[in-house]
Amino acid sequence: MAIFKDKRYICTFIFSKNTIYTVNFSQKMAETANELTPFLTFNREQWAKLRNSVPLTLTENDLKPLIGFNDALSLEEVQTIYLPLIRLLHYYFEENLRRRAVLNRFLNIEQPPVPYIISIAGSVAVGKSTTARLLQNLLANAPTHKKVDLITTDGFLYPLRTLQEKNILHKKGFPISYDTEKLLQFLADIKSAKPNVHAPIYSHLTYDIIPDQFETIDAPDILILEGLNVLQTSNSASTLFVSDFVDFSIYVDADESLLKEWYIERFLKFRQSAFSDPNSYFKGYAALPEDEAIRTAEQIWDDINGRNLKENILPTRERANLILTKGRNHLFEQIKLRK
Repeated sequence: MAIFKDKRYICTFIFSKNTIYTVNFSQKMAETANELTPFLTFNREQWAKLRNSVPLTLTENDLKPLIGFNDALSLEEVQTIYLPLIRLLHYYFEENLRRRAVLNRFLNIEQPPVPYIISIAGSVAVGKSTTARLLQNLLANAPTHKKVDLITTDGFLYPLRTLQEKNILHKKGFPISYDTEKLLQFLADIKSAKPNVHAPIYSHLTYDIIPDQFETIDAPDILILEGLNVLQTSNSASTLFVSDFVDFSIYVDADESLLKEWYIERFLKFRQSAFSDPNSYFKGYAALPEDEAIRTAEQIWDDINGRNLKENILPTRERANLILTKGRNHLFEQIKLRK
């Protein structure tokens, strides 16, 4: 057992004898000695070594349906980035159970298990959905066999008619476009361990909430909540925020130039597939010549998605427990973990 202490961070790191990253990690800490940051920073190699013995439960065939329309993911990326994260989340989950048991003993009461909520935030086109689906699969198929549900905040957008009536359709995806009261009530019910909690369902095809259809969340061990603004703490009249109900938060990050590029690529692919569906809200884009489609996608990014990123999403990044930063090839290049 080796112990590494660093007074600059007022913390102690303990490494088991079979680890091999002690020297590199301490060197990295020394390199950042002059930085004032609440995060520990890892590159891919350093992070991968924290996997320990977490088994890979996925195959290539299992992976395919989890990958987003314009994302890239391999088993090597799963092993390098996601398996260490699964190990970390397991530790946090177990610690959460112990803390609740202590509270119950103090209050001399018995309470039903409360779902552990993991939120995933980030920009449009960054790959949040892929990360959410993959985490759900890996956590559900871990040796502990937990029940893991996944909800996106898209279902809590106001219906299309309401957005039009409020004259905020051009701000769809901004915090103002969500029925925050309904979302907060949903999370409060989940954290109260209520059974059969309903969440609205959103259709990307019709660009609207599906009337009278709901997804039922029935007392999972873990709930993954994916959305643009799950770390938001402003632009709300409520004193409660979504993040108040979250136990562990993840922000999927990338440079804006890459996000814009990926959004345009996705737009062009949708133009040849989903947009061509006669029921699609965006069917008018399907017939656009490629150069005009590119200009349209650029304008949508600049006027809506890029603006939302800069004004509302990016400012919440540093509130996350974990920041995963992608490079040009969609691979994560840097991991920042809150101390």
